[in-house]
Amino acid sequence: MTASVPSTELAARLAGSAWFRTAPAALQAQLTDAGRIARLAAGERLFTRGDADDGLYCVLGGLMRIGAASVSGKEALLAVIEPVNWFGEIALFDNRPRTHDAYAERDTELFHVPRTALAALLERTPAYWHSFGLLLTHKLRLAFEAIEEAALLPAAQRIARRLLLMAGGYGEAGALRRVINVPQEDLAMMLALSRQTINQVLKQFETHGALRLGYAEIEIVDARRLAEFAELEVRRD
Repeated sequence: MTASVPSTELAARLAGSAWFRTAPAALQAQLTDAGRIARLAAGERLFTRGDADDGLYCVLGGLMRIGAASVSGKEALLAVIEPVNWFGEIALFDNRPRTHDAYAERDTELFHVPRTALAALLERTPAYWHSFGLLLTHKLRLAFEAIEEAALLPAAQRIARRLLLMAGGYGEAGALRRVINVPQEDLAMMLALSRQTINQVLKQFETHGALRLGYAEIEIVDARRLAEFAELEVRRD
């Protein structure tokens, strides 16, 4: 379902994204004019791996899951995307099908810029490729860091780092969010750890006053204490 929002209100909401906020003003205006609001119900699929690219998205409200499922139905969860984060830029560069599935974890509001509009915009002003390249390389850096952490760091440090990353909007500038809306099962899938390991480590963090655990959410009570868990093994070295 699509809906309209006044352009000034939409621009203000999109400005919550550091990437959008630091893009050239003319690009911001053109993206705002070219896009539209789309709403998904909880559980509704946006696209599936192998689908043709239909453009770029930004989560304005709600939660999106990005992942894939095996033939047997086992899910690999790559990321849970919260406001105000963009996704879908890979296919913009290589013009190939979608790499993963994307569906709404809960009722979700998206800003969608269709591929035809993006192609026309970039044809008019090729210099804008640089801005989209920054969006892509930011995701690439996060992916490299996740691969390195999975290979080198113990579970507790990986969990602490991922919680801080999610609370910080995956590198978005702004205040650290206190509440992360993620079930422990999802956190386990994202980090390729068992549900039991996630639960044990989170309870350890809670005992030390860093977190408070709730239903399908984790509240950061003491960010500094959690950061100490994130750097514990590094400091020992």
